[in-house]
Amino acid sequence: MTSTNLNHTSASVAIVGAGLSGLCLAQYLRRNGIDAQVYERDAAPFARRQGYRITVDADGLGALRASLPADLYDLAVAVAGRSGGYFRFMNQRLREAFKLSFEETEDGERQMDRQVLRSVLLSGLEDRVHYGRKATAIETENDANRLRFEDGTSVTARVVIAADGIGSALRDQILPGGGPEDTGMAGIYGRTPLVQDDERVLPAELDRSGVLALGDAPGRAVFFTTMAFGQHPKTAFAGRDMPALDIDDYVMWGVVMPQADIPAGTAWNDAPALQRLARDAAAKYHPVVRRLIANADPEATMLSRFAVGRRPGPWAVPNAAVMGDAVHAMPPFGAHGGNTALRDAALLGAKLVAAFAAGGSTGAVGDALAAYREEMIPYAFKAVDTAEGMMRRLTGSKGVQKWVMLRLLPSLHRPVVPAA
Repeated sequence: MTSTNLNHTSASVAIVGAGLSGLCLAQYLRRNGIDAQVYERDAAPFARRQGYRITVDADGLGALRASLPADLYDLAVAVAGRSGGYFRFMNQRLREAFKLSFEETEDGERQMDRQVLRSVLLSGLEDRVHYGRKATAIETENDANRLRFEDGTSVTARVVIAADGIGSALRDQILPGGGPEDTGMAGIYGRTPLVQDDERVLPAELDRSGVLALGDAPGRAVFFTTMAFGQHPKTAFAGRDMPALDIDDYVMWGVVMPQADIPAGTAWNDAPALQRLARDAAAKYHPVVRRLIANADPEATMLSRFAVGRRPGPWAVPNAAVMGDAVHAMPPFGAHGGNTALRDAALLGAKLVAAFAAGGSTGAVGDALAAYREEMIPYAFKAVDTAEGMMRRLTGSKGVQKWVMLRLLPSLHRPVVPAA
């Protein structure tokens, strides 16, 4: 779409941000006959890495099922990992404190690669997602909003939804003072091919396990888990008008540390520097952990500074709202962030569909957005509080609790993997 045409475009709903929640909302609205256009600041669908795998639970699967056509939902599940497995809490020598077990069920939570899921969510929206459009402001015009972009173009829409992530460009307008609070913690994320030189990089004992290995030093931890596709994306997407993402099974890992330990000026995408920093931080960990970091994809390491969203007040711009990480950012403890964003999309979609079915008056739309906010806050900020609380407990320095987790409980179990 050219800039000239864009100035004359009018959509029922303009969604800012083509991440998981924005695309899920667009799919929901499209499925229910509502015109929705998505505006993304990136120049192309996969211009930058947007995370690795996520654990999609019952809420996330329910949102995808409600939003996607049946064939696309089935495709998303087909390429996902199997349900069931384990989550192990271990010390830095990979001695187990305790584990959680999950049964394999049809609707059980499972691992999904973010880029693969995003490709599925883009299917059918190709003519509705507009790239290179960095939103800068909203101007209210009678019963509509004009959404302005950095390049001087604009669109008008009945409703504007900010789904543009933790650094949202529109949040300060829609939610003045609603930016997230810094936690002082950060994570360096990486991805390592599961099979290298015909050998798996993880021992069989950790198959189908997520692991959180707590460090001896306060604020230190390492997390890792396997993304094993149920069906290779390239095979699953064959014959479809979708990007053939050529990605193999991998291990996603993260090194958690205080932000104070990150050199000033370190860029979020300076992969070589971040990999060195992660390697140094994990120098005293079990060799399995050190090998994961040493053999990582050299271009796939990135930095994330953990933040916590604040409960929003009423929307300050008529017929506008915020969803996903733009409103309820949370640390990656407990696998709540992506699922909460997908749940937002299905809830907000249902509210908007009902409002437009009732005639779509300004009052009806405003009431729908207010109702979405009121219903979103309890579940979203329960997840925020849970994630922050878990981060504080697991990376804190309380003597007795830390001794129990790192010394006592591991001493009561047989080693899961051979000792270093």
